[in-house]
Amino acid sequence: MKIISNIQDLRDQLRGQNRAVFVPTMGNLHEGHLSLMRLARQHGDPVIASIFVNRLQFGPNEDFDKYPRTFEADVEKLEKEGVYVLFAPTEKDLYPEPQEYRVEPPQNLGKILEGEFRPGFFQGVCTVVLKLFSCVQPKVAVFGKKDYQQLMVIRQMCRQLALPVDIVPAETVRAEDGLALSSRNGYLSTEERAEAVQLIQTLKEIQEKVLQGKLTATDITKIEQEACAKLSARGWLPDYISVRKRSDLLSANDAELSANEQLVVLAAAKLGKTRLIDNLEI
Repeated sequence: MKIISNIQDLRDQLRGQNRAVFVPTMGNLHEGHLSLMRLARQHGDPVIASIFVNRLQFGPNEDFDKYPRTFEADVEKLEKEGVYVLFAPTEKDLYPEPQEYRVEPPQNLGKILEGEFRPGFFQGVCTVVLKLFSCVQPKVAVFGKKDYQQLMVIRQMCRQLALPVDIVPAETVRAEDGLALSSRNGYLSTEERAEAVQLIQTLKEIQEKVLQGKLTATDITKIEQEACAKLSARGWLPDYISVRKRSDLLSANDAELSANEQLVVLAAAKLGKTRLIDNLEI
């Protein structure tokens, strides 16, 4: 595996590769990331990974400085997965001058849910992903469904900007008890890690209730409120637990619910100092 940090060197290395598959990451790789590399191999060749902790998508009070950086261990894992090139730019490589041109997602997708609680997050994500696509020029890129809204934002960006990149979604990889794998799980204490499974349990309970039958939008709101209250009583601080339409992540009205609109329940909540997100299609 070749490790490259310079954009021009990367382009030289990838010249003539017209079936490249790209998996962007922020490092601190776990089994979830590695499953993306394996899925990537099924969609083209060679597989290109990137590691870059993108300052633009972190808010002023978020964990940019303490975000886990485990570069040597990450390199070892990627080599075992047969990755062809690791693009690992420094901030100076990727942003040699202030990144004043930004990609702003539409409000009805970019300012709801995660976008509401993490202002500027999706602008930062879209900007870095577009720039990475410009550097790597992949045919296909793989993104995990754990970041459900991010996946949708990136898909729509590619469609509206006519980017020649197919976006492939990857299923969420979970620990044995159901907790979605995340680099931020490492922040959890032993007690918090045992409690963290309550997030997916709550989503499963909501899924069950919704599937049981003819619900109105008012019923859904009540289910969401009860779920938030239940987690709060256990010491969590929920940002949102919300049942939305898979098509656009807006709330479903009564007519759409009657017509069996495809739904997804999304959640974000703080446990101690760690903010966890998860989702479950219904």
